Amino acid sequence: MTIETREVSHVTIVDIDGRIILGDETGQLRDTVRRLIAEGKKKIVLNLAKVDYIDSSGMGELVSSFTTVRNSGGELKLLSLTKKVRDVVQVTKLYTVFDIKDDEFTAVKSFDYFFAK
Repeated sequence: MTIETREVSHVTIVDIDGRIILGDETGQLRDTVRRLIAEGKKKIVLNLAKVDYIDSSGMGELVSSFTTVRNSGGELKLLSLTKKVRDVVQVTKLYTVFDIKDDEFTAVKSFDYFFAK
């Protein structure tokens, strides 16, 4: 799994490529989110467009990351879920927890409260 971060107008996009599964992958995601929080990044979008598989540990890490960001006064959103990831989110009913966006423009703009309302 590879993780790259980039800034798009005041929002940090985390591009994830590969599988989010128990082991190094979940640790890598956890470390990335914690590093962003330590750097003062409060608006984070996890781009899952290239995630072809996620297991229960991966889902747990997404929830943990969401909680970590929320507890630090920030927001974490999900972007471009693949069919497999979307199915897991549906089955676990976590779509009620996460703010999920289909395109990057909408995801970035959703942090702008004037646009969102």
